[in-house]
Amino acid sequence: MRKAAHPGHSVRAQRASRKGKDTPIVTALVAALVLAVGALAPAAAPDAAAAGDRLWRSGTDPAPSFAAVRSGAPSSRMRLLDRHGAELDDVRVDATLRRLEWTPLAEISPALQAALIAGEDKRFLAHKGVDWPGLVVAAWDSVWRVTDGRRIRGGSTLTMQLAALLDPELKPGAAEPRTIGQKWDQIAAARTLEDAWSKAEILEAYLNLVTYRGELVGIRAAASRLFGKAPSGLDAREAAILVALLRSPGAQPAIVAQRACAVAAAAASGAPCEAIRARAAVALAGGYRAIPRAGAAPHLAAKLARSTDSSLVTTLDGDLQRFAVRTLHDHLADLAARNVEDGAIVVLDNATGDILAYVGSSGELSRAPEVDGAAAPRQAGSTLKPFLYARAIDDRMLTAASLVDDSPLAIATARGVYVPQNYDRDFHGTVSVRTALAGSLNVPAVRTAELVGVARLYDDLRDLGLDTLTEDAEHYGAALALGGADVTLAALTNAYRALANGGVFGPTRVRVDAPTGAATRRVFRPAAAFIVADILADRGARAGTFGLDNPLATRVWSAVKTGTSKDMRDNWCVGFTARYTVGVWVGNFSGAPMHDVSGITGAAPIFRDIVHYLHRDEGSTPPRAPAGVVAQEVRFDPPVEPSRREWFLRGTAMGRVRAVTNDAEAALTPRIRYPAPDTLVALDPDIAPGHERIVLVAAPGAADLRWRVDGRLLEAPGARVAWIPTGGRHRVTLEDGAGGELSSVEFEVRGTRVLREAPAPATAPAP
Repeated sequence: MRKAAHPGHSVRAQRASRKGKDTPIVTALVAALVLAVGALAPAAAPDAAAAGDRLWRSGTDPAPSFAAVRSGAPSSRMRLLDRHGAELDDVRVDATLRRLEWTPLAEISPALQAALIAGEDKRFLAHKGVDWPGLVVAAWDSVWRVTDGRRIRGGSTLTMQLAALLDPELKPGAAEPRTIGQKWDQIAAARTLEDAWSKAEILEAYLNLVTYRGELVGIRAAASRLFGKAPSGLDAREAAILVALLRSPGAQPAIVAQRACAVAAAAASGAPCEAIRARAAVALAGGYRAIPRAGAAPHLAAKLARSTDSSLVTTLDGDLQRFAVRTLHDHLADLAARNVEDGAIVVLDNATGDILAYVGSSGELSRAPEVDGAAAPRQAGSTLKPFLYARAIDDRMLTAASLVDDSPLAIATARGVYVPQNYDRDFHGTVSVRTALAGSLNVPAVRTAELVGVARLYDDLRDLGLDTLTEDAEHYGAALALGGADVTLAALTNAYRALANGGVFGPTRVRVDAPTGAATRRVFRPAAAFIVADILADRGARAGTFGLDNPLATRVWSAVKTGTSKDMRDNWCVGFTARYTVGVWVGNFSGAPMHDVSGITGAAPIFRDIVHYLHRDEGSTPPRAPAGVVAQEVRFDPPVEPSRREWFLRGTAMGRVRAVTNDAEAALTPRIRYPAPDTLVALDPDIAPGHERIVLVAAPGAADLRWRVDGRLLEAPGARVAWIPTGGRHRVTLEDGAGGELSSVEFEVRGTRVLREAPAPATAPAP
């Protein structure tokens, strides 16, 4: 329904002032003209204005500028551009219609322009908005019901139709024909447009605003979806079909083809009717198609879909993004036999925080490609250890040369006993902090967390942007040192960027128009960050665990850390070079464990390839030592590690490191490491009696250590013995070779199995 006239509506006012002055014959003729033309006008269809965008109030406002109309018809899809302006991806942001970028007339096929004028407005180039002879013919045809099937246009000119596209109040309602007043106003609006715009602008705007079929608005969307082409590539057949659709966008393919044949004949295009019918059948009966889109960053496009911009320039580097996508795909394809199908990559610029690459999944290799692996919280594994040691070094609790104990350890917690294990399933005894961090040893990390304090580590991780740590520090406990918390790849990669920047955390950015360097904060002093980076870049220090030949040994300087979560469900490799920080996650969105895949075999090869690509034309030099760091030759007594040149915070340097403390006797006294006090062990009912074992562990080790359980001496001596458990509460005592008690604990075994006949022997060699 047309709304009541606006105050000051000049056209309505003039018409009202003439009321009573026109003769009945003139009035009847005008009424017949406008009603006839209204009946013959193209059917109402969804378009920009009908979808809610009123681009012009034709009754009260002057004609809008061509530029204003063009800017007022944005694409229904947001184009994602890289930092150089090249298209990466797009995402739909308007669910009411499908409209792509505005297409200049010079980029629209001449065949379509000719077909449109021939089929809809053959005197378009000559009239001033209204084709009066055409109106008379249309009225005559309407009165005499001339419907011979050959007529391919009504009385509305292209300019009149454009006026209705700009002002939806000029269009008839869905259930009512256009009124006399609407038609008269449409004629007046067309004259106004002709006075303000050129013919080329009118034609261009019409082709970009009109609805062709279904939700397809604008020539670019129609050409893409119906024919898989750009507007410049449309041929005479396709042009005729598109013009035929204007009358009734929802018509059956056979009817559209019949009209298209008439359009082609009027345009003298030479397109055979049979060819038009065949093309229409393919285009209209089989559903929409589309020109293949770039599709290089779908997850980032989805994150930015709320933007009102038709195109958004991001910080991504298109070439790097596509390389990262291919690299992830290729490596995961190689790992498919090991039950690996998902992965993600994030690359950051150290100086600016620009996100240079953001790959959320493996795409077709994944059963859930829509999941964004870069933003999904996953268990961190050993990737949090560098921040733990950075705090211990920064607070002068430890140095890179400090010795820590890597021997069996059991920690009683509220949820049970926590027994950390190393990557290589072995213990290394007394090692330096450098070796412990580079080799990713777990027991030293737990001991360091007890030294630093879990609450202090928790605060640092939150300051580094790991906001997925939503529980309090006590909830995570000592396991936080080994990554017993969920983090996202995007946040973790940026946390490592803080180490690359000397301990200063700063936010990342993905839009080039966002500010840089905002809201930075210092988490570690430069000296501590430098020492940790030096350790993570030390190939020799990590060789004891990973060997010298591994994917972490890149061609250029890089500081890197791997991580693998419990049951091999998450696999990480995160590190940085002089210019870039790279994070890689590999696993399964379903949570299914991988088969024998670690950081070295899973994520590390992808990290290596990305680093080599980034530095294909430039090197990566180690950072210079900041103020407050000194180098010192250090040797160990006893020689648990070779002598070396080590970095120290000023005031903590030492030339000799001894494996004893002032309380040397206590430090060297063997103690029971497992079981811990009040450990609760449940017997496995599926294991036959006499075959289940509990391994009793002491450290430091000695060959003459003896064990007693409930006062009974076990036959096998040593630091590790296997005891056949029985139900009930037990007391385990550790003795030296002379029978002196060194340590004792009490623990409980639950189960109904109680040995009535003592098996022989009571102990078995430890596995």
